[in-house]
Amino acid sequence: MMFKLVIGGKLVEGATSLDVINPATGKAFATCARASLDQLNEAVAAAKRSQPGWAHLSHADRRGYLLRLCDAIEERANQFARLLTQEQGKPLLQANGEISGALRRFRYYADLDCPPVVLRESETEQVIQYYSPLGVLAAITPWNFPFSLLISKIAPGLIAGNTIVAKPAPTTPLTTLFLGEIAVDILPAGVLNVIVDTNDLGQQLTSHPDIAKIGFTGSTETGRRVMQSAAGTLKRLTLELGGNDAAIVLDDADMPAVARKVFDAAMLNAGQVCLAAKRVFVPRKMVDRFCEEVSEIARQTRVGDGLDEKTQMGPLQNVVQFEKVLDLIETARSQGTVIAGGHALDRPGYFIAPTIVRDLDDHAQLVKSEQFGPVMPILAYDTEDEVIQRANASPFGLGATVWTSDYNRGVDVARRLDVGTAWVNRHLDLAPEVPFGGAKQSGIGQENGVEGLKASMQLKILNVAKTTAH
Repeated sequence: MMFKLVIGGKLVEGATSLDVINPATGKAFATCARASLDQLNEAVAAAKRSQPGWAHLSHADRRGYLLRLCDAIEERANQFARLLTQEQGKPLLQANGEISGALRRFRYYADLDCPPVVLRESETEQVIQYYSPLGVLAAITPWNFPFSLLISKIAPGLIAGNTIVAKPAPTTPLTTLFLGEIAVDILPAGVLNVIVDTNDLGQQLTSHPDIAKIGFTGSTETGRRVMQSAAGTLKRLTLELGGNDAAIVLDDADMPAVARKVFDAAMLNAGQVCLAAKRVFVPRKMVDRFCEEVSEIARQTRVGDGLDEKTQMGPLQNVVQFEKVLDLIETARSQGTVIAGGHALDRPGYFIAPTIVRDLDDHAQLVKSEQFGPVMPILAYDTEDEVIQRANASPFGLGATVWTSDYNRGVDVARRLDVGTAWVNRHLDLAPEVPFGGAKQSGIGQENGVEGLKASMQLKILNVAKTTAH
């Protein structure tokens, strides 16, 4: 099957093509179209032409289009999930969860509106606050959750009256292209366009004068470049960037239940989650037992092809990330103690055994950077004040978790953490109506919730004097 670009309501061959690798085998399993700069410009022009007509539709009309698209995706949910596992690597159960969760978010936004609000009203004046679409939005998505993060961007953008140019990561383009193929038969021409590159067209898209806003999820380093590229035209931005999330286990936590939950918080999607637990702080008197518990879980975890129903953890998504994580493990081995895993699996594909490392200090590379892989560093601490200070001593501030038998105590600790989202006794609970975004260098702006919708719109004030001027 050859996956095509979507430009102006048509399926279009690329100027060239791109092989897509299954990370469970390390071999190509599909081919997709790759866009040229001219095709990128055509996609932006098509989105610009269609935007006024799309914006002119009523909210109810746009809602109808979005719900029809949701229904069409849901009818093919199994196809989407299998394709997602093949291009991304995650177990099929998790892929199904990503598709269903994204559809819940899509339907949530289809029903959401920001109607005008009268701020002041009298016999002589009227002041109304309302929102209008921005224009053409660029949706740039990463390879770890390519479908759900796409929906987080296009759903609020579309219902608000914007049109979209979507650019998926070049290693996971297929679910985005499949959605675009379905949308061609449902949405008006040019409302949703999809182009694929090899990371060679990003700057041209983000600096394009006809792009009004960029929604980007990816690394902090790339986010800085996106922000610089947008500066020339002062584009609106939503940046969801890297994290180095702390998991803090308090001294009243229930073992081994918490060990299991923290392990899952670190290792979901083979650790390739922006909001994964990437530094685990445990009271010194509990470290040995905690290490034993999570090491045993790591050894029992079944790693393999996500299409195998017995698989609990899939591969790293691409060879670059695979080699980066292996390098981090080797560096950590010289600085601490590897107590589980610590090696690539001897098979085709990009598999790394779930790895637990202890005896590192806070300045170790594995601790201070975002590993984005199945590697958990465990750090001992002595007091609450100390662990909060250490958790906050990072340029990142995406999320954090606190684990305790006393949720009130957990709330007190969580409120002191410099992050966008802090969970107590749970992780990655991201309901569609709850906004999330990063503090510090983990991002700008919010996705999800009403805030996510407003981020795709321009706040306007209509200020009227009812009396006639003389």
